[in-house]
Parts: sequence; C-alpha cells; structure tokens
Amino acid sequence: MLGAAVILTAAGVLFCLVTAMRPDPKAGAAAVAPADVAAPAAPLAGATPSAPTSPSPAASSPAAATPSAAGATATAQTPRPSAKESPPAASAPAPSAGRIQPGTTYKGVATAYAVGDGNGACLFGPSDDLMIAAMNTTDYESSRACGAYVRVHAANGASITVRITNECPLPCAPGQLDLSQQAFAKLADPKLGRIPITWSLLSPQTSGALSIRYKTGSSPNWCGIQVIGHRNPVARLEVRTAAGWRKLPRTDYNYFLSADGSGCGGAMRITDIYGEQLTVEGTALLPDVAQPTRVQFAPH
Repeated sequence: MLGAAVILTAAGVLFCLVTAMRPDPKAGAAAVAPADVAAPAAPLAGATPSAPTSPSPAASSPAAATPSAAGATATAQTPRPSAKESPPAASAPAPSAGRIQPGTTYKGVATAYAVGDGNGACLFGPSDDLMIAAMNTTDYESSRACGAYVRVHAANGASITVRITNECPLPCAPGQLDLSQQAFAKLADPKLGRIPITWSLLSPQTSGALSIRYKTGSSPNWCGIQVIGHRNPVARLEVRTAAGWRKLPRTDYNYFLSADGSGCGGAMRITDIYGEQLTVEGTALLPDVAQPTRVQFAPH
C-alpha cells in the first residue's frame, strides 16, 4: 500500500506541472490585435475632434457627385472671405437687362407727329436738332430709353438716325416709333402716315461730354438729377453717401430722385447699358442748370 501511495503522489505532481505549462487563451488574445481592425489615429495637435458623420453621398453614389439639373454647385469647399477681408472687385459691372439691348434688331411701324420745339417726356428741353422720335410706352420703359440713338430702316432702303426724347403712349405698340415729321419725311412720303420699319440701338461718334442737371426745386433735403448728352442710354445713377454708393430710383420723366437729400450736391456714378461707369465730382447743387462734365461713355 505504501508503494501505491507513492505512485499516486508522483502522478499528481506530474499533472500539476503539465497544467501550469499550458498557454492562457485570454492572455494570447490580448497580445495580438485582429488584422482587419485599424487602430484609431491620434488627433492632430490643436485640432478639435468632430462628431462622427455619415458617409458622403458622393462616395456612395456617382450621381451625387454631379450637379443636378437644377444647377446646384458645390460650394462647401470654396473658402469665404473673412470679416477682415474684402471680396474681390468685379472687373466691370454687368450690362443692363432693359428691353432695348445692343446688337438687336426690332420690328415695328413708324408714324409721325409735330414735335414743336423738340422737348418731350424726357425733359431734355428744346432742341435745334429735330431728328428725334418718341418711343412707345413699352420700350420707353419708364424713361430708360431717353437719350438713346436708334438707326431706323424703311422697307424702301432709306434710313435715318434719331434720338429718343419723348414717349408715345398707347395705342402705340411695342416696336413702334413716332418720328418727328422731319425725320419721317426722310424715310417716306409723309402722306403715307404709317410705314413698316426695323430699328436698332446706335452708339454714335461724338466729341462732346455729358452734362448733369438738378431739377427745379432741388435742395440739400431733396433733389432730382438728370444726365444730358450721353452717347449711350443710362442704366443707373448712384450718389456717394456716408454709407457708400446709393442707387437712386428713376422717374418716368427722366430724373433720378433722392427723396431725403442723400448725396445731393456730391459725387455721382453713372452707368450705361454696356456696364461702363463714369464718376462725376464737383457738380454744384444748382437747380435747372446744365453743368458740363469732362467725361463721356465709350462708343460701341
């Protein structure tokens, strides 16, 4: 029995030694990271961690990377100016989007009227040159056509250049020009009274500069400003104020109004339908006086 006890004791000791030498499954798993799991990257110095975001549509769908038919554009990646930076200035203002546009031929009819001394709705005043016309109300466009030079062509091949100084009210139709009797006579026999025509905007050669006139009754508290002798139609007039350039509304009698007097008697900026801007300074607040300047719009 003593021998059997010794044998059992030796077997127990051998079993314990074998068990102690086997590797621990948990220790092995902690020592080796799975190969398909990436460890999170350390944040950059000074960076603020952001909240998790969903995958970008562009990454999951080719169509999402293309602007839609509605004209969407990617703007998220375009840097915006900071509060201390000024946006880059445009090279030139966009041309006016009025009804009468350069390079366009308009169809209509020509009629005639007695112009008297040549004054009309544009309030330019009497004129020695009676090669003038009244524009139909639609194309007159609340005096935007005032001062425009147009070349008129008749079906018989005759043509004449006239300046718009007046408005032809209804029933004058779009495209219609009511010419002075003197201008109509250069196109056809006045007895006809009405002829088909085509016409287009003209930017004529001229050596004169434009003038500025303040309306009767203008003062530092209210003023109306008119541009006279311009080569191309005027699209916009702005006055300089303490807050910057201010666009003035235009009346159908061809004056730009400052109802509160802002900018009256100061610098002004005039833009033609081609987008050219002229700055005029040094005009005195003198009502009903045409003050010549030293500037004129470029020919086109």
